[in-house]
Amino acid sequence: MRTGLTLGKFAPLHRGHQYLIERALEQCDHLIVLIYAAEEVTAVPLPVRAGWIRELYPQVEVIEAWDGPTEVGESPEITQRHDAYILEKMAGRCISVFFSSEFYGGHVSRALGAVDCRVDQGWENVAISATLIRSDPFAHREFLESCVYRDLLTWVVFLGAPSTGKTTLCQALAERLETAWVPEFGRTYWEAHQVERRLTPGQLLEIATGHRLLEEQSVMHARSALLIDTNATTTRLFCQDYHGTTTPELDALAAATCERYDVVFLCDDDIPYDNTSDRSGEMKRGEFQSRIREDLVARKIPFTTLSGDLEQRIATAIRILAE
Repeated sequence: MRTGLTLGKFAPLHRGHQYLIERALEQCDHLIVLIYAAEEVTAVPLPVRAGWIRELYPQVEVIEAWDGPTEVGESPEITQRHDAYILEKMAGRCISVFFSSEFYGGHVSRALGAVDCRVDQGWENVAISATLIRSDPFAHREFLESCVYRDLLTWVVFLGAPSTGKTTLCQALAERLETAWVPEFGRTYWEAHQVERRLTPGQLLEIATGHRLLEEQSVMHARSALLIDTNATTTRLFCQDYHGTTTPELDALAAATCERYDVVFLCDDDIPYDNTSDRSGEMKRGEFQSRIREDLVARKIPFTTLSGDLEQRIATAIRILAE
């Protein structure tokens, strides 16, 4: 049984880290990745960074090092502290090979009694570093998996009844922030599939799943924030309105929104009603607005109401995002 070990902060996990992990997997029966807390360099929580590795490499054993030393250097005091901590975390397990791309490969492998295997130490195969990516994730996103880059973005969703300015605001704010936005998938779907202004529960589920897919497809085009017009909670409310009930699948997608978005904006209904053919009247707008607001409160989802004209709403949104 040939057991390998590698370690790092993975802040964020990038192609260079993946190159090392994949070369290690080729040479070992079992690979352990020790991942350190790194509050001094990144705001991405340790469980999220560990989750990237678990998702991409389910065969790897990931150990979260919450109390690991944070000092960096080659002095005997620092190297001994790191060696002692790694030996403690391994708890007597036999490590055959220690994989790294850094200077510490020498002293850690000696402490473990393992072969010192350096992988791409000069970054010749993958010319990137986590420091460079942190300086501008958007510019270097080609070195990141989608599941990693999505967690470096702020996910912002705009909710509100029909004709509350969601689409106009979302598009205008995306232009102001030079980022991507996700249009409401249900609008074009409704136009193509509605029968007497109604959709079946199955079709509404297709809208909710199609919208989520569109969000995921937009991730790599976003800079710092991904702006999203509507989510599954609104689709679920339409199902209730059309049919008096929902489906378990729609309920599950709506429930998942509680953790999916970082910032929730509720667009106020204080602007003139635009009575287009796909809408049901100003009175219905008021009813839906109340139901959307009450749904957010019931789910205990924090939200900010955006009121006033377009520029007032943009200013409030930019202030909230800056905070």
